[in-house]
Amino acid sequence: MKERIFWNESRSLLETHNFTHELQDVKEPQLFREMFNYDEVPKTLFNFTNVPMSCAKEIWMTDTTFRDGQQSRAPYTVEQIVDLFKLLSKLGGPNGLVRQSEFFLYSDKDKEAVRKCQDLGLKFPEITSWIRASQKDFELVKQMDVKETGILVSCSDYHIFKKMNLTRKQAMDKYLGVVKEALSYDIIPRCHFEDITRADYYGFVVPLAAAIKKLGDEANMPIKIRCCDTMGYGVSYPGSAMPRSVQGIIYGLKHYAEIPSAQIEWHGHNDFYKVVTNAATAWLYGASAVNCSLLGIGERTGNCPLEAMAIEYASLRGETDGMDLSVITEIADYYTNVIGYKIPSRTPFVGKSFNLTKAGIHADGLLKDQEIYNIFNTEKILNRPPLVAIDINSGLAGIAFWMNAFFHLKGDQIIEKTDPLVKEMKELIDKQYAEGRITTIGDDELVGIIDRIDSNRLRKLYKGKKD
Repeated sequence: MKERIFWNESRSLLETHNFTHELQDVKEPQLFREMFNYDEVPKTLFNFTNVPMSCAKEIWMTDTTFRDGQQSRAPYTVEQIVDLFKLLSKLGGPNGLVRQSEFFLYSDKDKEAVRKCQDLGLKFPEITSWIRASQKDFELVKQMDVKETGILVSCSDYHIFKKMNLTRKQAMDKYLGVVKEALSYDIIPRCHFEDITRADYYGFVVPLAAAIKKLGDEANMPIKIRCCDTMGYGVSYPGSAMPRSVQGIIYGLKHYAEIPSAQIEWHGHNDFYKVVTNAATAWLYGASAVNCSLLGIGERTGNCPLEAMAIEYASLRGETDGMDLSVITEIADYYTNVIGYKIPSRTPFVGKSFNLTKAGIHADGLLKDQEIYNIFNTEKILNRPPLVAIDINSGLAGIAFWMNAFFHLKGDQIIEKTDPLVKEMKELIDKQYAEGRITTIGDDELVGIIDRIDSNRLRKLYKGKKD
């Protein structure tokens, strides 16, 4: 066994690799039944092995809205794709924090959407594709002037043995042949390691990644590895056992297969509510890219929401690095008003109720200082001022806060809860609930109540709102 010694720049120490992981061409599939008994909830096992956190110098997001995102909803129109693509570019900013967006290339509509997005001349996001591994599809990628394409590299024995009826050796030979085919067309392959969180990591994943890395080095092409947590089994707990450990997967690709951070991407699903935490963990342990979709729309429970990772980036880095986070609100409005997609109201950052409160005591706190009950300055960062819903529990403070928010009142224009108009509104609202009302009161109804009490005051409020 050949020992390797090299200088670890990030740690300023000598590091050694005195191990080699080779393909284990087993006769029977390794299905990890101790974790994945199909008749039970999957078990999270621990071996108490921890790997070092090593966040890459540059991290970013990639987008799969027009690929994985379209596999779970009605296809977007060409116009919608172009509009959303422009919003992705605006959100990611000039530094390309939304670095790439992947497309299908099969239908005439797919091709038209790609061409129209290309014609925009935007530097970011770069347009990439996803194809089947065939000569015809590689020719299509070339014709569409796309530089990088995703190809399926299923890596668990569930897929190799049960779906494809191959041995690991046959699967590895097949995948390496596809990679060589892509390189022959001068196309950068992005290898989607499907079902990586149920794969034999050291017996198949690492040897395959190392072999792919060797092909890329020989061709001087930066082949990418996308770690696909296809079923959402990944966990980020310290000391969690492979193959479910997110940090173990990323560390191993860097440390054993020697894949650079810029060529490692995490692609998660939300089957166990872990998609955002797992994506952030992939960043923290060395993957430069996390693959997302707008609003998390994707297969089954969905992908990682791109807007969530934009906020996570700002949280981890302490700055936006050119992102325009207010575009998150534009995206939500576009889905609601143009596409007609109903966003669950309590969805963080994009749902209509994400920064809305109903409790009167909370509204009182907001009226005194928004910071008491608002997660951050949502008006400044997302162009979404905090709101209150008016019902039986809102109280004087809730009504006053609604008026200030609805009419955009600032400074000495702010209405206090002691204002006579507020008191009269509360009396009329309380009367409705005393008579049996159970639903919240909408904006139009509240405006109507003000009109009944003091129409001149209402006109002044609207004038101030326009000014």
